[in-house]
Amino acid sequence: MTRLTTALSRADLIRLRTRWRDPAAAVAGGLLLGSAFPPIGLWPAAAVGPALLLAVLRHRRPRAAFRLGTLFGLAFFTPLLWWLSNLGVLPWLALSIAQALLLGLLSCAVPAFGRLPGWPLWAACWWVTAEAVRSRVPLGGFPWGRLAFSQADSPALGWASVGGAPAVSAAVALVAGSLAALVTTRPGPRRLATAGLVAAVGACAGGALLIPAPPSADQGPRARVAVVQGNVPRARNMEEQARLEQVAENHIAATRQLARDIRAGRTPRPDLVLWPENASDTDPRTDPSLHDRISDLVADLGAPLVVGAILDAPGDRIRNTGLLWLPDSGPGRYYTKQHLVPFGEYIPLRDVIGGLGKLQLIPRDFIAGDHPVRLDAGRVRLAESICYEVAYDSRVRGAVRTGANLLAVPTNNATYMRDGNIAEPEQQLAMSRLRAVEHDRAVLVASTTGISAIIAPDGKVTQSTGPWTRAVLTGTVPLRTTTTLATRLGPAPEAAFAVAACAAVAVGLRRRRRGTPSRPAGSPEQPAEDVRIQTV
Repeated sequence: MTRLTTALSRADLIRLRTRWRDPAAAVAGGLLLGSAFPPIGLWPAAAVGPALLLAVLRHRRPRAAFRLGTLFGLAFFTPLLWWLSNLGVLPWLALSIAQALLLGLLSCAVPAFGRLPGWPLWAACWWVTAEAVRSRVPLGGFPWGRLAFSQADSPALGWASVGGAPAVSAAVALVAGSLAALVTTRPGPRRLATAGLVAAVGACAGGALLIPAPPSADQGPRARVAVVQGNVPRARNMEEQARLEQVAENHIAATRQLARDIRAGRTPRPDLVLWPENASDTDPRTDPSLHDRISDLVADLGAPLVVGAILDAPGDRIRNTGLLWLPDSGPGRYYTKQHLVPFGEYIPLRDVIGGLGKLQLIPRDFIAGDHPVRLDAGRVRLAESICYEVAYDSRVRGAVRTGANLLAVPTNNATYMRDGNIAEPEQQLAMSRLRAVEHDRAVLVASTTGISAIIAPDGKVTQSTGPWTRAVLTGTVPLRTTTTLATRLGPAPEAAFAVAACAAVAVGLRRRRRGTPSRPAGSPEQPAEDVRIQTV
């Protein structure tokens, strides 16, 4: 009887440990991955966190993989997107849960290839594919939280110049997969897994050799630029945003000070001045007072100004644009934001839910642009990716392919900073740094009050502002026209990773149906959830 009681007790302990070990590892992995992104910025955790998830998924069944992937997603997205709680707890939790469920669904594929040879490589391909899916569905996708966006200070950043953000994510995910393979392999054959991990880390670090050379004073054409951050009231709420007119006044005042500094010889005249997104909440082409003030301001500057303006559109709709204003001819060409924010710039199913809560403060939908537009001002050929668009590979690549020699990311992120949290502008800045390396272009980030910055083609921030301040950044940037391999290849690397991941899943499922052993040397003899405790 004592032996039976002891055996049952031991069995219960093993079951309890098995039941909670993997969920705890998934949660820990999600939290670790979150710490890789700003504001913490512990970029090596971008490999360790996913490694924990991949390790617990490898020999699980799809149903368990869904649960563990969802747990990981909740632990990752909930703190990563905390800044969204400024809009309300419901939007923050809804987006976090939706992303976690999508990741859980995608995690069901991992066990299919968990026993194939070369598993870390297939795991890396799967991770990039999962990011590609998240970046497209639902409602146009949500790319926040891609591994690449945590690597602005990592040697892996250089891979962006070869294969864009997917290549950076793949390099980090390969380290994660190799680490997961090491911890899920029996002690005897771990030499191969260790060698694989060393090779993956070396490949990841080798990205430092691919970062574009820093600009030098005598290297090609250059331009003098000014980035204006006018600031907005810190405690404003959604209701105030709907009727606020002070933003334009703040940017006009800051730019007037720049004009005075130019006249006094304290600042050289820039070739281009950039305002942030929504610096003007009304159409300056049709508002006579605003039109005259901007025209006088541009004449005083003696330099072109790109105004972040809301322009009227047919059908009682509006456009989110970057409007080029020239000293001699006034308002001219403009770029219209192509990728709009659901529930921010348009309301899906407006007839059904448009009158609910704070959605009433968005009375009309924006019209999306259908193509990139280059804004030419002398030697400067500028292309913009407005705010949210910087997270989307195709939008930034399309801007560069217009022949632009300078990129701009005008943004308005005051909404997400009211509680003092600057995670959103810091995360967006990290994306802009990756884009600079990806396309070998200087990038200007203009924010109403977040973090405005001038970024060199090697991804280094040469100048930046603090939040909730009025400031004007001035500097000289290179105007490069070279095209990186990433720019030329476009979506091909991501597509290749997706094809490889789908092939690995297909082969794994086929082997399982045929009952073909596909367990690589050194893998566990039996999945953890299939273990049966014997009692005597």
